[in-house]
Amino acid sequence: LRRQIKRKLLIVWDGLPVHKSRLVRQYVDSLNGAIQLEVMPAYAPELNPVEYIWGHLKHRELGNFCPSNLGQLSRYARRRLQSMQRRSTLVTAFWTQAELPL
Repeated sequence: LRRQIKRKLLIVWDGLPVHKSRLVRQYVDSLNGAIQLEVMPAYAPELNPVEYIWGHLKHRELGNFCPSNLGQLSRYARRRLQSMQRRSTLVTAFWTQAELPL
């Protein structure tokens, strides 16, 4: 993200322990405020817009897709996610569904 986005970042993470590791904390601290972390409350997937992205991908974009192998699935899923990035109304809907301010 730091290579692609040159301004300050707010990263909202779930409570996965790896997100709270010493290595991650040291890296974020070394950036002098360039990245701010907010951790989602435990057991609150309804507040996480990423959960809605994965649900949409799984049920709508990949619903009837039958890949021949894992590589084909990976390539197709990546293309569908990239396509979703360009659909601002869809991204806005995920944020709205999570009841997060835009």
